[in-house]
Amino acid sequence: MNDLDSLIRLFSHLPGFGARSARRVVLNLVKNKEKKFSPLIESMKKVYETVDTCPVCGNFDTVSPCSICSDPRRDKQQICVVQDVADLWAIERSGAFRGHYHVLGGLLSAIDRIGPEDLRLDLLHDRIIDNQVQELILALPTTVEGQTTALYIENELKGITHITGLAQGIPFGGELDYLDNDTIFMAISSRK
Repeated sequence: MNDLDSLIRLFSHLPGFGARSARRVVLNLVKNKEKKFSPLIESMKKVYETVDTCPVCGNFDTVSPCSICSDPRRDKQQICVVQDVADLWAIERSGAFRGHYHVLGGLLSAIDRIGPEDLRLDLLHDRIIDNQVQELILALPTTVEGQTTALYIENELKGITHITGLAQGIPFGGELDYLDNDTIFMAISSRK
């Protein structure tokens, strides 16, 4: 296997890439070595050397604690619990939340043998106590694993803080005729 094949194989293992898209990306990089490949290599090296996991919330940043945890304008009384850093970034992009976050790093799953000890739940408990958190927002997927994890957290932290979850139902701009039955059911059941 030559170096190009090896690079294509590495790219094909990334999320969203298959063998064909990986080949196209590598070909584009090789054709544009100075404009694209070299800056990409430098940027990847810099990220590799400087970005780390925040010891408080689990976010990725170049500072520790991360810029969200160290921002004094953010509400320490609210913690939004998410499965992964990608979920944290999605909520941040919306601009709708000005509290703190807690990245679990996964979800409870008997099939995948992921138990409570594999998630960052002890740290979450300590943060709630230490910061006297008033509201814990569970922003977990509406999958079986996500709801199992949410229920587990609710049972473990019941009485320690107020626990809420994200609203579920019809997306903005959604038309009823195009929605699945579960979404419509949740929208009707969760109406305000």
